Amino acid sequence: MNVCVIGAGTMGHGIAQVSAMGGHDVTLRDIEDELVADGLAAIEANLDGGVERGKVSETEREATLARLDGTTDLADAVADADLVVEAVPEDEELKKQVLSDVADHAPTDAVLATNTSSLPVTSIASALSDPSRCLGLHFFNPPHIMQLVEVVLAEQTGPETREFGESFVEGVDRTAVVVEDTPGFATSRLGVALGVEAVRMVESGVASPRDIDAAMELGYNHPMGPLELGDVVGLDVRLDILEHLREELGERFRPPTLLRKKVRAGKLGKKTGEGFYVWEDGEIVGVSGGGDE
Repeated sequence: MNVCVIGAGTMGHGIAQVSAMGGHDVTLRDIEDELVADGLAAIEANLDGGVERGKVSETEREATLARLDGTTDLADAVADADLVVEAVPEDEELKKQVLSDVADHAPTDAVLATNTSSLPVTSIASALSDPSRCLGLHFFNPPHIMQLVEVVLAEQTGPETREFGESFVEGVDRTAVVVEDTPGFATSRLGVALGVEAVRMVESGVASPRDIDAAMELGYNHPMGPLELGDVVGLDVRLDILEHLREELGERFRPPTLLRKKVRAGKLGKKTGEGFYVWEDGEIVGVSGGGDE
């Protein structure tokens, strides 16, 4: 198929890589040439790392890169698309506008998907004249490693669109879970609930970030503790999701004061070099606030 991914950031270039590795011809589109180039370079770096670790063959690497293209021209990017996945920032109005613009140029039978992690897909789909061809395809970060994809059904999603979404996920060697369009879906709601309680535990002095994370990693076999995961996802993203879930589901999702303080201070996690941990070159080197407790 022809797949177009809108947005070349962390999620966008990862979805593009997974799609290309699944055998599809992929166009990665963003608003600036530099952003597109950065996204394509990140994919190449991911593939190089896969080759070094023996997870990707040199033949697979070359074939994947050959299936990828990049552009800033939206009309050209989606002109022949069978599937368009938007992976722009988590802003409902922005996502509506992007998919509405896509619908003006894409084939009328193209499936239009949003990669939102928590925003209402039903509302996003309402921006389209034919919302039955819209659904959520919620990939996880980083998409080229994580196996799960939530297929989120808007109220308007048609049965053929659902079947297409599940088939696409299976075809790119991922596992689909199908969920109805409810606040936080399944994974964001559960994951954020765990993460927010971990922040409250730090805030009230129950244990250090390292010990809380170690408890979940060693006691529950989580690959990464909830505080480290929050740093990786971005504490600003976590805060936005909590605000949305609080509005929809109530006070149990009220963001802790400590989380708000970190976001106000610009300590957003791995991407800024400090969140609950201190990061250098993508690795944890200490705990925020001094020391390495």
